[in-house]
Amino acid sequence: MPVSRRPIPSTTRFLRAHASTGFRRSGNSVVPAIQMTICAVAAYAFAEYVLGHSGPIFAATSSLIALGFSRDPRLRRVLEVAIGCTLGIIMGELVLGWAGPGIWQAAVVLFLSIMLARFLDGGVIFATQLGLQSVLVILLPLPTGGPFSRSLDAVVGGCFALIITLLTPRDPRKEPQQDVRKLLTELSEILRGCAEALLASDSTVAWHALVRARSAQPLIDQMRVTLRSSGEMTNISPAYRRYRGEIISLQDSLEHLDYAMRNARVFTRRLTSAINNAALSDSAVQGIAQLLEDSANAVDLLALGLSERDATASAVNLHYARAELVAIAEALHPKLLGIQRLEGETVVMLFRPLLVDLLEAAGMETEEAKHALPKV
Repeated sequence: MPVSRRPIPSTTRFLRAHASTGFRRSGNSVVPAIQMTICAVAAYAFAEYVLGHSGPIFAATSSLIALGFSRDPRLRRVLEVAIGCTLGIIMGELVLGWAGPGIWQAAVVLFLSIMLARFLDGGVIFATQLGLQSVLVILLPLPTGGPFSRSLDAVVGGCFALIITLLTPRDPRKEPQQDVRKLLTELSEILRGCAEALLASDSTVAWHALVRARSAQPLIDQMRVTLRSSGEMTNISPAYRRYRGEIISLQDSLEHLDYAMRNARVFTRRLTSAINNAALSDSAVQGIAQLLEDSANAVDLLALGLSERDATASAVNLHYARAELVAIAEALHPKLLGIQRLEGETVVMLFRPLLVDLLEAAGMETEEAKHALPKV
């Protein structure tokens, strides 16, 4: 009898994890999927029954593109679809009038359209729409409403997407606050990893912290995109205009957190070298490790302050975070930490800019944050 083979454990775990992630992602997408379905069908019906367009597929597709699952600002996507569609039709009509329909004409207009789109704007949707529309003008029969009926359909779909966005209750602070909490959790763990590496005299642990710090950049980029989208929502929706100040404050904090993460990478790289060379005395190791642990705790408080929706609770957490960070900053002097060697002094000096960035992210002015540090 043939021996049945058991599934490879790693493959089974991968499939289970993938299925679990897929079910979770699908569950979180039910409401957006309903919105996209209603929006696409409504836009198509409006263009067909009200405007009298035959088969206005671009009304549906443009609404789907404008809503989508991307965090990019929706107004920008609407404009990219509408303008790209219009310019693509113009490009197609020019080539059609000059060379007529055909395959090589389609290739020429597609190349020229893509190059024009890249010259005018870096958006992927813009380039896609411009190129697609120019090719359709060359290859497909003229629609009953004229060549620019597709452009009007794209505008209709975009307008329906904006209406759905305005009518759908969604707190614009939710995603940026989730992102900033993830980012600061990463920074907190990086600092704790550095403290652990020091106490264990293990440069490998410090190197892992450095890798983690380098891997945090996508979180910063994601939060920047999310904040642009949330800022757009507070500008176009009267219901969310009251959150504009909080979004602007988060944008300011993000810039300082970006600098803090960059300084964390510089600091961690130097710390790895110091551990490799056994350049720190026992007293220096204890002092810097405690400083890193305290900083990680302060970053946790900062995360609570920046991600809390209740204004009072946010202010309280930010106050305590600033107080903790100021106390740490006041101790950031080599002599106060019992450091005598140049290598230890360098490690401390590289940590000082990071503390200033964190104080600024917590709402402190630059000069005030710098004055919290002892003079060297």
